[in-house]
Amino acid sequence: MPRFAANLSMLYPELDFLDRFEAAARDGFRGVEFLFPYDCAANELAARLRANGLQQVLFNGPPGDWGKGEKGLACLPGREREFRDGIARALAYAAALDCPRIHVMAGLVPAGTEPREVRGTYVANLRAAAADAAKQGVDLMIEPINPRDIPGFFLNRQDDAHALIAEIGAGNVKVQMDLYHCQIVEGDVATRIRRYLPTGRVGHFQIAGVPQRHEPDVGELNYPYLFDVIDEVSAQCGWDGWIGCEYRPARGSRPGGTTAGLGWLAPWR
Repeated sequence: MPRFAANLSMLYPELDFLDRFEAAARDGFRGVEFLFPYDCAANELAARLRANGLQQVLFNGPPGDWGKGEKGLACLPGREREFRDGIARALAYAAALDCPRIHVMAGLVPAGTEPREVRGTYVANLRAAAADAAKQGVDLMIEPINPRDIPGFFLNRQDDAHALIAEIGAGNVKVQMDLYHCQIVEGDVATRIRRYLPTGRVGHFQIAGVPQRHEPDVGELNYPYLFDVIDEVSAQCGWDGWIGCEYRPARGSRPGGTTAGLGWLAPWR
């Protein structure tokens, strides 16, 4: 049966961030993820996790200057030192939160540059980061993101992600397979799950309704079917990871907030 983690950056927007841990636990989640932990002290986040019996399953490395539109540093020539410092900071948080996965955002391809021109920077940065992460048993996630949500993002497709992992050559670099992004860019989602999950290179799933990124029962994807596919393939290959619920609640402003929109989760609780 799938294990679902609440993405606390998106779910429970009706609550202050630190109050979302208790809400997620109350709704039956046993794992959580979020985008960035860096505005909070690591010991405070760890205390919230312990108090609510939650496991931190994923968070993002520092993205650069988010306020100015940066979406990661991994592919940016000339920013290697800042990238390495960000990975060190993320690994310190991972140790404090006992978190086994960090999503390393690829970044935007610089204007006037082709993706192939920054591929070498990306591969070299991920190799170095993977070596540091391996020392504390942490996996690094790379995520294909659709160009509609983030125009210019370096990585958009599942096949490109798997090709990059082969080139990087580190066993602790894996794909964060977000089915929302996959559907928008490529479609044929079930076939891609069957193709890639048995490789051992998929470290994490994320879900949201398509196209509006609301609850998984809103939109064009048949998630109950896809969860059955994940279960079936997992039973064959031994995958036992998490599915992150990274969506914007359509019902979040109604009475009951995010909780009112969790009916889709009932069969898997």
